[in-house]
Amino acid sequence: MSSAQKFQQHPAFVQAQNKANYYFQQLDKELTKYPVLNTFEQRTQVPKTYFVISTVLLLTLFHFVNPLAAPVSNLVGWALPCYLSFKALESPGHQDDVQWLTYWVVFGFFNFLESIALRMVLYYFPWYFAFKTVFVLWLQLPNFRGAQTTYTVLLKPVMSNLSGSRAVAPTDTVTAEGLRDRVASANSE
Repeated sequence: MSSAQKFQQHPAFVQAQNKANYYFQQLDKELTKYPVLNTFEQRTQVPKTYFVISTVLLLTLFHFVNPLAAPVSNLVGWALPCYLSFKALESPGHQDDVQWLTYWVVFGFFNFLESIALRMVLYYFPWYFAFKTVFVLWLQLPNFRGAQTTYTVLLKPVMSNLSGSRAVAPTDTVTAEGLRDRVASANSE
């Protein structure tokens, strides 16, 4: 028996392999919810789980190569939100429209601030783009609602102070009807 076969039959290796297969199957089950990935898998015969894992690893590798970190970070901040914004515009409900409009406002404000102070930030903070990518993911993922939190806590009070208008309390729910009423009352004044 070769050393490779002994290694593959070792209980720790078998346990790790079983655990990896379990997580692989869980990820595959989760990725099945996305029709784009299912179509990709059918057309290319590449399992969607391999594609997603290799894409994440490739993007992570690009973060280690400094000249590629900025474009990759901006791609992460643009690609998925752009696709989901198009889907939100086509959906009948308005809640997802509010979510993505809020994301784009916060993302645009963040990119504006970044354009002003990027050289200084990069000088003092070498892993900036890796942290920016994590921040952008926090902003866009619906489980965290980072864009809504940032807008409510930071941007809304600042913009209300600049414009001199009354800020909506953070606990108020913003609806499309409420926004239409506020626009109509502002136009009549």
